[in-house]
Amino acid sequence: MEQEIASQVVGLGGANDFGLLQLFLRADFVVKSVIVILLASSIFSWALIFEKYRLFKKINITSSQFENKFWKSKSAESFSKTLPSKSDDPITQIFISAMNEVMRTRSKSSAVQSARVERVLEISSDDQIKIIEKNFIYLATIGATAPFIGLFGTVWGIMNSFQSIAISRNTSLAIVAPGIAEALFATALGLLAAIPAVIAFNKFNSDAKRYSARIENFCKRFLSII
Repeated sequence: MEQEIASQVVGLGGANDFGLLQLFLRADFVVKSVIVILLASSIFSWALIFEKYRLFKKINITSSQFENKFWKSKSAESFSKTLPSKSDDPITQIFISAMNEVMRTRSKSSAVQSARVERVLEISSDDQIKIIEKNFIYLATIGATAPFIGLFGTVWGIMNSFQSIAISRNTSLAIVAPGIAEALFATALGLLAAIPAVIAFNKFNSDAKRYSARIENFCKRFLSII
């Protein structure tokens, strides 16, 4: 008898444990799947955020250094010879592509040369912008869908709570509390994944537009000296 009472007390203590790990372990397969998806989305989102933060910080510095050196140089051709064939800086890569086309079209008329160089600048600029904006869609997707995935887990957890009431025929809060706690946990994780993703997407999208305008201004000024 004492052992039975002790086991009931232990079981009651476990049921009343509302730690995050215990909420996850007590949840059924569907709620667990929702939690895992949201946790994975949050981790992936933060990885993208740190990657893009480092990228924009780096290219803003390298592009400023390149432009300062370029506009102080005596000629574009002599300056191009001092650059490596490969560079991580987008504007440097655009300049190298354009100068390669200038050298190839030296024998052409100025109108033909300008048209071809302009075309190379457009293509190279588009390629660099695509690299910068790579994976933006994932941040937007996580920001848009994570709250609804969390809401699905919430609805499922509440359904389980009502089923517990129907099976036990007991409306005590102790019966429904675990299911409601799991449901709210899923909602919190959905918001935790979505809010940083939305903020980061808006910021990086704005940064990309500013950098795109910077590339466009450089291309226009470069064409004016060709």
